Amino acid sequence: MHTTVDQLKKGEKAIITEIDSDTLPLKLLEMGCLPGNTVELLQIAPLGDPMYLDINGARLAIRKETAKHISVEI
Repeated sequence: MHTTVDQLKKGEKAIITEIDSDTLPLKLLEMGCLPGNTVELLQIAPLGDPMYLDINGARLAIRKETAKHISVEI
């Protein structure tokens, strides 16, 4: 099932299939936010933003607006 990271539920894991490298910060790409890597939603802040993710062992907090640009397959 194809979706984007902002649609994941807590504890759900997926494989990154495509990224919009024009809108994603270079730092995310350097930290492993690349196609083929596994992403897991660990936690969502109380007001829904930011999202706390595990991407191949790297723990990241990203905004929902940024997460919309990362396509995944569950």
